[in-house]
Amino acid sequence: MSSPCSTMAYHHDSRRIFVGQDNGAIMEFHISEDFNKMNFVKTYPAHQNRVSAIIFCLEAEWVISTGHDKSVSWMCTRSGNMLGRHYFTSWASCLQYDFETQHAFIGDYSGQITLLKLEQSTCSVITTLKGHEGSISSLWWDPVQRLLFSGASDNSIIMWDIGGRRGRTLLLQGHHDKVQALCYLQLTRQLVSCSADGGITVWNMDISREEAPQWLESDSCQKCEQPFFWNIKQMWDTKTLGLRQHHCRKCGQAVCGKCSTKRSSYPIMGFEFQVRVCDSCFESIKDEDRTSLATFHEGKHNICHMSMDISRGLMVTCGSDRVVKIWDMTPVVGCSLATGYASR
Repeated sequence: MSSPCSTMAYHHDSRRIFVGQDNGAIMEFHISEDFNKMNFVKTYPAHQNRVSAIIFCLEAEWVISTGHDKSVSWMCTRSGNMLGRHYFTSWASCLQYDFETQHAFIGDYSGQITLLKLEQSTCSVITTLKGHEGSISSLWWDPVQRLLFSGASDNSIIMWDIGGRRGRTLLLQGHHDKVQALCYLQLTRQLVSCSADGGITVWNMDISREEAPQWLESDSCQKCEQPFFWNIKQMWDTKTLGLRQHHCRKCGQAVCGKCSTKRSSYPIMGFEFQVRVCDSCFESIKDEDRTSLATFHEGKHNICHMSMDISRGLMVTCGSDRVVKIWDMTPVVGCSLATGYASR
């Protein structure tokens, strides 16, 4: 390699490996049948800076990639030629692709996800998804239910209903650090997420969850009607000092600190940790409503990347500590993935 490696994609059926490098190039290798030799195939001039993600589509013979040159490119693996390129305003950090619709999902460092339709030499922007408050660090596309999961540096996960065109449907908060890897298990309806602090969370997605409300805007507390500090007129009229605005995570209302003194978890809405709720919502939450809908595990290293072998129920994680770990996930996900039998 002429430059340090930054990312890799392996296609098992064709035994082809695509290695992205810091200099923007992608090198293709073919693995021998006995897996004892790698044969160099060709180099693709994909980017002008570090390659951040690669996907190989065998059906189209395309290699699609994103890079720190703020672009996504797609190249023909038969000829090695560039087919198209699209630029963003921020570094493109992660990538997913749906072959049937030719839709590419690209997450970037601004916290935005762009949905593109890739053609042979052009592309068109379908929509942009905005909901994260930090850079997008991981994406996972489920083509069966047509759901997109995104993890970000704001420690949260968002589930986007692409097939139903509903946009953001769920906000999941169960990590204390940047969410860096995702995998959705279609068989058991579970989402596995890994974060930079070594946290591994397995979410139960096989239940009816509630969508977190959009935050409401108001010039005064929607409970006690006291003015917020920017409401000069009401402060003057009532001769009172303005209060700081907060929001109840359960109802979305704008409230002051005195009307939202309580904290509570609310897992059905994705809040596995305690969050601010208004006093009236706190009273409405029953003890059984606080029952966790996820399990938490400690990876004991900074998890940078994760890959699941669903057929054998194995997970591989690698971290900034230069350690690679192999996990038996079958007890955690509550089924034998190899046989397709789910205990519940």
